[in-house]
Amino acid sequence: MSLRRADSLGGRAAIVGIGATEFSKDSGRSELKLAVEAVQSALDDAGLTPADVDGLVTFTMDTTPEITLAQAAGIGELSFFSRIHYGGGAACATVQQAVLAVASGIAEVVVCYRAFNERSGRRFGSGVQKREPSAEGAALGWNLPFGLLTPASWVAMAAQRYLHTYGLTPDAFGHVAVTGRRHASRNPAAYFHGRPITLADHAASRWIVEPLRLLDCCQETDGGQAIVVTSAERARDLPRPPALITAAAQGAGRAQEQMTSFYRDDLTGLPEMGVVARQLWRTAALAPSDIDTAILYDHFTPFVLMQLEEFGFCGPGEGADFVAADALPLNTHGGQLGEAYLHGMNGIAEAVRQIRGTSVNQTPDAANVLVTAGTGVPTSGLILSRSYG
Repeated sequence: MSLRRADSLGGRAAIVGIGATEFSKDSGRSELKLAVEAVQSALDDAGLTPADVDGLVTFTMDTTPEITLAQAAGIGELSFFSRIHYGGGAACATVQQAVLAVASGIAEVVVCYRAFNERSGRRFGSGVQKREPSAEGAALGWNLPFGLLTPASWVAMAAQRYLHTYGLTPDAFGHVAVTGRRHASRNPAAYFHGRPITLADHAASRWIVEPLRLLDCCQETDGGQAIVVTSAERARDLPRPPALITAAAQGAGRAQEQMTSFYRDDLTGLPEMGVVARQLWRTAALAPSDIDTAILYDHFTPFVLMQLEEFGFCGPGEGADFVAADALPLNTHGGQLGEAYLHGMNGIAEAVRQIRGTSVNQTPDAANVLVTAGTGVPTSGLILSRSYG
């Protein structure tokens, strides 16, 4: 008798509820309150109640513990709770954890959540603050003394090498920024609703860390987002069309660090996303041509181009031309550049809307949607589908 392979989990669980707070720069309430609001909204969307929930998954960076959230949201007994590390790289992996719990019978209804006051509270973009001694802190000690203190400075190293290798200028990144803001301008939930930009606006924005301009960097947001996962069988009896989880993967590359993997042989790609891509294509039995919409983690524009290349949508160095040609609907909610920076969880929600047919920038007949999590760090990805098999 052979053991069931992990890659046979596809289609056994589905996302049945999504919910979020408003996206702002000053929420005026605690991160716990944001989390509770998002979870309640997601459960309402799913046609479920707190009493139905028996599993919770969040990020190690989240300040709202699973048990505290359960108490505040009126959730009863829990049979499963888990956390994923590495910042935005955790987003899709929270759903993967939920799938594993549901498919194995450990839990029946699992809520994945993320809530923070990232603009009015702790601002990740402000750089490394005081850290207690740790292995992670020691690793950062190789870079911090030389002024590499912020995520933008870490990404700029790889971005500069990418431009040099392929003979490009920083204008190559502008297509990603313009695309995200175009979609955000039509999205009432987006912070930049009604405010599109042009390539000229991108080129005129101030330098943050060369070759990154202001419009290459995602915004900072206060807010919360929650995702409800249950079995495909139970999903059929719920009010919303399910977004079946066709594939889910995590990935870390060789010589992987947290956004400072500068000792690799090549800085022009994202090997950790390549690990995810290979798993997703194999386990879903799909190819780039089968994807109708891509929701790619866009904390910084260069890494969107590299993701397109890692997934095989285009060749190395061809990402900018691919985006400029509108060859694939990309970040139809506006992304983290245009809608909100929720560590990628709002991207998963947009993928669900695409499958349901309710996105404000709907791709006609979207059947398969790719979603990715944070880049430059150990990461994760999903393929959501209308049907499976």
